[in-house]
Amino acid sequence: MDTDGLNDALGLSNDKSQTLGAYIYQPPKHGKSTGERPSKRRKVLSTTSRDKRADRQHFVPLLNGDEKAESVQLRYDTYQELWSKQENKIQDILEDVDSGVLMDVLSFIRSTSPQTCNGCIPTALVTVGSNVSSLSRLLSRLNGQLISTEEGSVVVLESGDAPNLKTTLKNIIRATVTNTDGNDGYQKFLIDRAGPRLLGYDLDLLHDYVQRKGTKKLVLALRDSEAFDPGLLTDLLSLFKSWLDRIPFTVLLGISTSVELFEGRLPRSCVALLQGKHFEVQEAGNCVNRIYETIQADLNTSLWLGRNVTSTLFENTSDYFQSPEAFSRMVKYAYMSHFFANPLAVLLANPDSTVLTQSKLCKAIRNLPSFRMLCEDLIEEGFTKQARDMLEDDEYLIQETPKYLDANQQRMQKMFQAVRVVHACLQYTQSAKKPNVSDLSVRALSGELPESTIVEEMFATAKTLDSDKLDKLLVRLQGIMISPEVDAIQEELSTLLDRCSESGPLRSGYNINSTVTKTTVVQQRIRLSKGQADLSEQAVEYTNIVDRVIALLQVHLTETLINPQNLFLHEAFLFDLRNPLKETFAPRPRFATERALATPFDYLLSSSDITMTGVSAKQPATAVLYQLYLDSGALVNVHDLWQAFYGVFETEEAGGCDDRVVMSLFYGALSELKAFGVIKNSRKKTDHLAKSAWMGL
Repeated sequence: MDTDGLNDALGLSNDKSQTLGAYIYQPPKHGKSTGERPSKRRKVLSTTSRDKRADRQHFVPLLNGDEKAESVQLRYDTYQELWSKQENKIQDILEDVDSGVLMDVLSFIRSTSPQTCNGCIPTALVTVGSNVSSLSRLLSRLNGQLISTEEGSVVVLESGDAPNLKTTLKNIIRATVTNTDGNDGYQKFLIDRAGPRLLGYDLDLLHDYVQRKGTKKLVLALRDSEAFDPGLLTDLLSLFKSWLDRIPFTVLLGISTSVELFEGRLPRSCVALLQGKHFEVQEAGNCVNRIYETIQADLNTSLWLGRNVTSTLFENTSDYFQSPEAFSRMVKYAYMSHFFANPLAVLLANPDSTVLTQSKLCKAIRNLPSFRMLCEDLIEEGFTKQARDMLEDDEYLIQETPKYLDANQQRMQKMFQAVRVVHACLQYTQSAKKPNVSDLSVRALSGELPESTIVEEMFATAKTLDSDKLDKLLVRLQGIMISPEVDAIQEELSTLLDRCSESGPLRSGYNINSTVTKTTVVQQRIRLSKGQADLSEQAVEYTNIVDRVIALLQVHLTETLINPQNLFLHEAFLFDLRNPLKETFAPRPRFATERALATPFDYLLSSSDITMTGVSAKQPATAVLYQLYLDSGALVNVHDLWQAFYGVFETEEAGGCDDRVVMSLFYGALSELKAFGVIKNSRKKTDHLAKSAWMGL
């Protein structure tokens, strides 16, 4: 049948224009391929949003939001200025601590070769102990020294970079090239290299690169060498040994325990490949003490850390083996916390009187405990008018506040100067374990140091010092105490020693050798009595000098070792809040989670004015189920737990509660407790749940 006949049978028209398709032509955009996605529009900030971002302050206004914007900015700027100075001091200390080991290791690398090591691999064993971060600083500075002198470079390899030998070699070659030329230089080196294409782990690549650069020393540093697989380390060192005539390898091994333990883990064949020297990095504790002493006892310090903060800092350092960098971060957080949350911190910026003329700031000063103590002291001394003006006149308070602040800051500086004096005296008067500056500072900040047994024993021992030790002590004190009396005593002692240079060191009358025992017979009984031996003229003069030194120290320590809590405005220059520091660097997430589940309205706003102490349907479902879970035993019957959960909602819903809704809340709370790790399925009984955590443990 033809097409026209079929159309006639179906009643269709033979007009072919009705079956023609219509097409819309859209030419592609210039510069874009047919299947390419359109480029994303770049977000451009408006001028208004830029201005808002520029005007945004880092610190929030205090004093119930009434603090001036200028005062808020002053607090932030002062924090930045003070901490930048402290950070520079910390960096200088770290560089000084590392400088000794750096020069020794650098000298070893430059002076050793396979010929000087009897054909073995030159090896530097660096023991870091708990100061793990010091090795990273050492390797960074060592790499900079070798690159600056164009002698070579340092390649740092972690245990995670060495799963097998091929991957290890590939990582070593890549790190060597990228250390000086970057990633682009590494790709270019692979492409531009003449000859057959080599695999990425072929040491011929490293040999070509060493020849091209003229490298004299290529140091391979295994930072955590004790974590490497001994078999892999043996294969790697054996391969290096065979390439020593072409690649100038030097191995640096970082050790956290001891050389003996590390050597005991390696096969004898591996140990025989190495020959070198052992270096020891200074312990983190000594570095931390130096940092603390510099921050607290510096003459330019204007903000100090209190006793509680100091105790927390050193507790965390001893408990968690924290590095000096971690210690400095904690100190930085303490500084930031003080300036962020204390409106009186603006006083440390020495602002103009226009900034301080705020009634709320004056009110905050008058509410300080130290202000109350100041007023009581003024009244007791008879200065009632001054006390009244401080209480009632804002302008007078603003004028007097900077004077008191400056005077009390100087007293704090003198207090830490006295701590250094005590520490210096203990170096010559104590033979047992000597307390460091941090221990003495904790006692001084609490006001306990002047009457402590440490000071009493120090004075008792100082009286028995011979002339040589006393001379050294006076020289040490001259660098700490700025007093003409110390210089006069030192000059008098030098004159006396010049006259008695041939008789040896002089001893005072307090020395045990200066006493004699006398025996007398009374009524046929023997009596022993101790008396003072006849002292020479030089010994008498030396005893007088000792008495002057002791009297000078006693007066100095009595005047300077004060209790900081008694100083007016100590809240502005002494940060002693333990909680912000302790909660941040030693958080207790389990305690917070348990408290939130047991007493949820400590964190949530309650619609009821009555404080809820028991289980209530107004609490979150997870908190309700957790409190019911606390009342159960080690195994919890799921059906009983459901009945108790349903009973809580049933008793508080007078019109009845929807079973399906309560059931969904129950299953949701149950899954959340499982996610917290509080409960798990019991293997003993299928319809029971087992407790996996107990509150408070």
